[in-house]
Amino acid sequence: MALEHAILVSLTERAGSGYELARRFDRSIGFFWPATHQQIYRVLRRMDDAGWVTHTAVAQEGRPDKKVYQVSVAGRDELTRWLAEPVDVAVLRDGLSVKLRGASLGDPAAVLREVERHRGEHAALLEIFRGIQRRDFPKPAKLSGRELHQYLVLRGGVRAEESFLAWCDEVIEALRSERS
Repeated sequence: MALEHAILVSLTERAGSGYELARRFDRSIGFFWPATHQQIYRVLRRMDDAGWVTHTAVAQEGRPDKKVYQVSVAGRDELTRWLAEPVDVAVLRDGLSVKLRGASLGDPAAVLREVERHRGEHAALLEIFRGIQRRDFPKPAKLSGRELHQYLVLRGGVRAEESFLAWCDEVIEALRSERS
């Protein structure tokens, strides 16, 4: 998948400026398809040149006009084409797993500390996801369409984080037992 497709999905949900789009990525799409603000602006220009998006200039007081982007007919056609294509199975590239595999070659205690650090960061991310779930999807059984699809992506994130935390707990317990 290209960043262009993530942007098309987001702009189909709601038109917005590059800044607004970057903020949306920071709060939602970026959890599973990260992009910097600079990447988003660069890709928006490319998409505008390709005719996948159009923009309207909106005057702002004391600041330059902002461009509010929306998906064009050509952009919707591209999104429809892309949605019908198969997507490659994600390949896990995880430096923490490589460190764990090589722990006996260095300092296993340092690797344990790194697993504990990762566990803490993933626990915090899980709480963010659960907070979004409580706030935005309090009655999941009643969802359909776009809201159901957004909820299902969020649930995938929740389940992935829960699984990762369980694995970290298993690793931490095993490494601590090994040290005893």
